[in-house]
Amino acid sequence: MKEKIKVLVVDDSAVVRQTMSEILNSTPDIEVVAVARDPLVAADKLKTIKPDVITLDIEMPRMDGLTFLQQIMNTNPIPVIMCSSQAEEHSQNALAALENGAVDIIRKPKLGTKQFIEESKIIISDAVRSAAAAGPVKHPAKAAQAKAAPSKLRVAPKLSADVILSGNAGHVFETTEKVVAVGASTGGTEALRAFLEALPGNSPGIVIVQHMPEKFTASFAERLNSLCEVKVKEAANNDSVLRGHVLIAPGNKHMLLKRSGARYYVEVKDGPLVSRHRPSVDVLFRSTARYAGKNAIGIIMTGMGDDGAVGMLEMKQAGAYNIAQDEASCVVFGMPNEAIKKGGVDSVIPLKEIPAVMLKESVSY
Repeated sequence: MKEKIKVLVVDDSAVVRQTMSEILNSTPDIEVVAVARDPLVAADKLKTIKPDVITLDIEMPRMDGLTFLQQIMNTNPIPVIMCSSQAEEHSQNALAALENGAVDIIRKPKLGTKQFIEESKIIISDAVRSAAAAGPVKHPAKAAQAKAAPSKLRVAPKLSADVILSGNAGHVFETTEKVVAVGASTGGTEALRAFLEALPGNSPGIVIVQHMPEKFTASFAERLNSLCEVKVKEAANNDSVLRGHVLIAPGNKHMLLKRSGARYYVEVKDGPLVSRHRPSVDVLFRSTARYAGKNAIGIIMTGMGDDGAVGMLEMKQAGAYNIAQDEASCVVFGMPNEAIKKGGVDSVIPLKEIPAVMLKESVSY
């Protein structure tokens, strides 16, 4: 029988410790082996236990979560998931935690509707499985890669996810403008940073789903915008997909690519979890297959599970060119591997090579 994933829960709220324990212990392959009200208590418990994963609150008395994370990464690397409230002021600390070796960010569980509790259980347990599969993430180094040379682009003026995708294509004019759709999960924040930093300011329009809670995607987009030549923002409903611009799906919302005449734009909407996620890569990819077809380039990056595999196959069948990040450069090879096994991938390449290949494929003839 496979051993259960052992979790240490660190949070100053007794209610959160209890709720996290109930959620994780109700999952057959996960067990909470200890809880701690703050990092000092957790450090003492780590002398006698060896958890596979730690869930760590950001704001705590005596020592904050970010400081404790740095201590863990320096002395006893263990996969860490940052557990935060939805407070806007916590988002920058959570992003700093990802840059310092945390595997993922999740929202603190709270009381709610039966659907909300069930979704929380899926999201939290999947995050723990992803962290266990990833193992300790080494302190991420700045990607040592040269900027991709600006391309000479020639432009001419294409639940179930089925329910979310419903609607008329409404094509009025043909277009050969390229659109890039990207999906990522565990390890994706650093992978996306390396990818986007390497792009010139005249890159084709890019739409991204990164599995991340609401409130954090806006800060993530702002951080990327400060580092990149392309302009990055959290997507809002009806935003146009423009050359040199990147739209990141808001946490807890699905994002679809749509087209009206020669204009690509995004639709941001509510809906059930699709492929265990909201936003879902499958939702983005399937809408890209429908509305962009052969004018699309798909990229699937590091992440646990199979979100995006079905959508990427549909993109390929519609004529898109699809790229998967290779195993060696992934934190978790799950999502790219599932897309490869489905037959939807054209190239499997290291992260550092993806920008150049994408730019080459985006040239419209």
